Amino acid sequence: MADAGETVTRVTSSHWGAFEVDVAGDRIVATRPFAADPAPPRIPDILPAAVHHRSRVARPAIRRGWLETRRRDGRGSDDFVDLPWDEALDIAAEEIDRVRREHGNAAIFGGSYGWGSAGRFHHAQSQVHRFLNSIGGYVASFGSYSTGCAQAIMPHVFGVDFLTLLYEHQDGWQTIHDHTETLVMFGGINPKNAQVSMGGITEHETAGWFDRFAAKGMRRINIGPQRGDAPEGCEWLPLRPGSDTALMLALAHVLETEGLADREFLDRCTSGYDRFRPYLTGATDGVPKDPDWAAPICGVAAATIRDLARRMAATRTLITVAWSLQRAEHGEQPYWMSAVLAAMLGQIGLPGGGVGYGYGAIGGVGKSLIGLRGMTLPQLRNPVDETIPVARIADMLRHPGQPYDFNGRRKVYPDIRLVYWAGGNPYHHHQDLNALHEAWQRPDTIIVNEPWWTATAKRADIVFPATTPYEREDVGRTNLDDYLFHMPRLIPPVGQARDDYAIFAGLAGRLDAGEIFTEGRSAEDWIAHLYAEYRELAAGAGIDVPDLEGLRAANWLRLPIRAEGPNRTFFAPFRDDPAACPLPTPSGQIEIFSEVIDGFGYDDCPGHPVWLPPSEWLGAATAAAPLHLVSPQPGDKLHSQLECALADMPGARPETLVINPADAGARGIGSGDLLRVFNARGACRARALVSDAILPGVVALPTGAWFGDPGGNLDPDGNPNVLTRDRGTSRLGQGCSAHTALVEVARLDGAG
Repeated sequence: MADAGETVTRVTSSHWGAFEVDVAGDRIVATRPFAADPAPPRIPDILPAAVHHRSRVARPAIRRGWLETRRRDGRGSDDFVDLPWDEALDIAAEEIDRVRREHGNAAIFGGSYGWGSAGRFHHAQSQVHRFLNSIGGYVASFGSYSTGCAQAIMPHVFGVDFLTLLYEHQDGWQTIHDHTETLVMFGGINPKNAQVSMGGITEHETAGWFDRFAAKGMRRINIGPQRGDAPEGCEWLPLRPGSDTALMLALAHVLETEGLADREFLDRCTSGYDRFRPYLTGATDGVPKDPDWAAPICGVAAATIRDLARRMAATRTLITVAWSLQRAEHGEQPYWMSAVLAAMLGQIGLPGGGVGYGYGAIGGVGKSLIGLRGMTLPQLRNPVDETIPVARIADMLRHPGQPYDFNGRRKVYPDIRLVYWAGGNPYHHHQDLNALHEAWQRPDTIIVNEPWWTATAKRADIVFPATTPYEREDVGRTNLDDYLFHMPRLIPPVGQARDDYAIFAGLAGRLDAGEIFTEGRSAEDWIAHLYAEYRELAAGAGIDVPDLEGLRAANWLRLPIRAEGPNRTFFAPFRDDPAACPLPTPSGQIEIFSEVIDGFGYDDCPGHPVWLPPSEWLGAATAAAPLHLVSPQPGDKLHSQLECALADMPGARPETLVINPADAGARGIGSGDLLRVFNARGACRARALVSDAILPGVVALPTGAWFGDPGGNLDPDGNPNVLTRDRGTSRLGQGCSAHTALVEVARLDGAG
């Protein structure tokens, strides 16, 4: 922290990378890019305004209706009563204890999305889960909105946890540069999305690698509804949203019927191709999945499909699949089918070939690092054996006791009486927010730790003001980056904010679990303890890192953990000798047909990849909802973080909707016009950007605007999740299906 009249500059880390921070007195006054970053994002520019924004939660606050009568309705409309910390903690602890005694710990849901802080100790998800486990446990969630569907399906195909596959067993950028001749990107690879990574990415390299790919002469093909989903200079193959599986099947049909499939690889390394082939050729249903069949579905000419298939078979080809493809109804299918297509090409296990997932989704995918894990706060054991798919939160609240299917198991939604949320904003992540708002009224109590008055905080009963990463000390280090940071406390806590650890320690002490939660350590003690463990782990790997005082003095350092030469994924030894190095699938091979999934009996996810038309897509468009809405990640922030200050910028809100000139012209819309975007689920405002970089019939509205007043007819700032569909991807994955949504757009005349 700086003394009065003095400006101090330090480097800190964040989910969008490292940056310099100027502090004068007790205020952050400016930020600058980190010198070692080749393409620093501009996200931190708004940070000084956001940290000191008027929307900060200043004091502990309890919703008046809940405080006076324990009334559940009124969330989102009631005012709040400020209370002293001790009184607010007493009330919260009494309510948590009441729910435990009357309903058991299986009536408590622990909500957190894990993006709460780049620091390793003050990681909100670890903190809230450790606290709840210390008092008897909680209902947990599986997966994420970004990858939940893939996390369910891909272990059936490759036998390995999807996140392990993503971060540890894919080709690095250097390997792709050196070996790949054709890069086929379903959903693109967007440097905008690669600005962020869980825990931070220091050197933003995605765009630079694409410059090198272009200089080498690599053919780079972006397949999807938006040209901007890949760097400039890439070929764009416009594709209707939701039709990727149909295109993949048609490519596979060309390989099969023209003798281009690698039969030797299929025989040695895969299981079930003989069960899939009759579907592909049409022997089972009379419909060959050839390019002539696929062309009217996906909007790509049959001749183009054939040419692409032949190119892929003749060159070293890497198929990449964006996370966005599995955030849609039947999202399991393009992920599974991409693996089948890569297997038919026979290049899985070859450097620069095969299939990869999530390149460009976050900045860490594509880095080749020697494994050295970051420090982690133990979350303790959860005595409650109850987990729901993360995107089914509203269903859980609406339908306690109702059965549902998930990945082969028949389960029952728990009866949740108390929700504790820290480190996230479900009114950003979730779909059909008007329906979520109704479901949110059902629990007895909702408690939130939050720095700002987000939509989630406004709909809580008890709100504890939490510090931002700039108001507490921590250490920044992730498994996807080769930098280590001391994150100093830059300013005092704003208002009466406390860090999550202090909040939970206060509650745990009142619930006779103080020693279990804290183990007798302060936050400073924990940081020193966890860092000492990390330093010992690094030493075991032959890597010397300074002690904590040395790191504090250095502020940051780069770790010598970059892998040299082409990385060798676990698919390479499997390819070389599948019998000696089998995959952890039931067959030991890549499962083109899964006996396990087939045994589930799901008509929405059978035993091999299939084309299943979504319930909402351009093939089912109506006069009331003729346009397909996609809702990509924002480019100016991570999710909805920092939105409070961004929304203050002149002209920044409502959010911008991209629309094709043909669709805009038919509606009398020009760039800059205010719009009403609507369907049967809701409506929001937006501002038009007319562009030929989006496919006709498709509109794009980024996520991230804070959800507005549910009592109004029009979300004011342009949150697309008032329009998206809250249905699971299938009974297997139960992931979010945000990209399965049809809307209409009209000028909003006379409104500002």
